[in-house]
Amino acid sequence: MAIRQIIRMGHPTLRKIADPYPADQIGSVEFNELLTDLKDTLAASGGIGLAAPQINQSVKVAVIEISAAESRYDQSISMPFSVFINPRIEVLSKEEQGYWEGCLSVPGLRGKVYRPQHIAVHYLDQNADTQKIKLQGFLATVFQHEFDHLQGKLYLDHIKDTTQLSFEAEFLEFELDRQDLTH
Repeated sequence: MAIRQIIRMGHPTLRKIADPYPADQIGSVEFNELLTDLKDTLAASGGIGLAAPQINQSVKVAVIEISAAESRYDQSISMPFSVFINPRIEVLSKEEQGYWEGCLSVPGLRGKVYRPQHIAVHYLDQNADTQKIKLQGFLATVFQHEFDHLQGKLYLDHIKDTTQLSFEAEFLEFELDRQDLTH
């Protein structure tokens, strides 16, 4: 339908816990318009994930798409366009790893965030079917990052060491040579 404006840090919608999406409305005209807007906005942004609150829709819907051709990420990691409704994360192992994260709602910054690296996600798909997916490593981080938006959180809330927060340009100039850029 449309490329929507991605709201930025400071907008109150980003700090609200989103409402669960009503299962009986999955497949409705309004739902399909929301999915189209999320898909179009994600494609136009160059990102790999987008949550409905980022386009000022406070509902628990997120989309993720990672192309194998995406040069910023490990070539072995890809995911077709996928929809996650009312997701719930189950941590399967508390072992954490840090990745440099960025966010479409926090443009121009990168920060190193440590998150659990083995999770399961329980969710409804775009057909209202209950699904479960297990994820490890970078994909586990991507999902946790996107689903934080549904809980009114940003990746900045998870940074333990503020010396590992950088403007994008300085990150690319100084940190890229010293760090593993994966997000």
